Amino acid sequence: MRILVTGGLGFIGSNFIRYMFEKYPDIHITNLDLMTYAGNPNNLLDIKSKPNYKFIHGDIRKKNDVDKAVKDCDIVIHFASESHVDRSIEGPEVFVTTDVLGTYQILDSARRYDIDKHIQISTDEVYGSIKKGSFNEEDRLNPSSPYSASKASADLLCLSYYKTYGVPLSLTRSSNNFGAYQYPEKLIPLFITNALCNGPLTLYGDGKNVRDWLHVLDNCSAIETVFRDGKLGEIYNISTGDEKTNIEITNLILQFLNKPTSLIQPVKDRLGHD
Repeated sequence: MRILVTGGLGFIGSNFIRYMFEKYPDIHITNLDLMTYAGNPNNLLDIKSKPNYKFIHGDIRKKNDVDKAVKDCDIVIHFASESHVDRSIEGPEVFVTTDVLGTYQILDSARRYDIDKHIQISTDEVYGSIKKGSFNEEDRLNPSSPYSASKASADLLCLSYYKTYGVPLSLTRSSNNFGAYQYPEKLIPLFITNALCNGPLTLYGDGKNVRDWLHVLDNCSAIETVFRDGKLGEIYNISTGDEKTNIEITNLILQFLNKPTSLIQPVKDRLGHD
């Protein structure tokens, strides 16, 4: 089995590569990554010398880079994206080009090289906000930020390639991931590192926005299940049902680290905050 992982030096991608090598030691994995700020080569430092691992430094927005990676693979697991909401508000263009144009290049190469399966890694944020209950896979998309809008666009493009060209694919939409190798701009690693340094924990608004939290290795297990047993053309939401407000998570971090709540610094709420 030959798998292409895009964005494999990033948080979820690097964990997925580790997970797959542990479960399938003889698998062949090609990792296509641009090595942006969130793609850290140290995440896979002990794996880079494996004979069945290949790294390609390339850009998913460039056809030649994508073709070079896709042509020798059977399965594509597409993690690569810009994913930080705050950054998308400050500079949306790179989110549109990476998440939409990049996904197009991956899909079109997958079509031309007749791959066996494509798994699109998306996000629950494409659904937007809900006051009560939870979303299911058939709910309409209502993204709130340039990031989630770009991922929703990529999802629709994927489904069009399935329906129009027969590209064999499935989509996963997970809730908020946490775990090892996460870049410290997201809530949990940012607040842990700030608290360890007795720095401020800048909490948006009243901190009552609710999130479902999913450990990254649980997400990797679910993705592997979808690529192995998932139905083509289907969307799979991945979550734990363990919902907590942001202020609850903040207080848990402070309790674990034995730090005072005085480190919490409320700031103006994020634009379009779900």
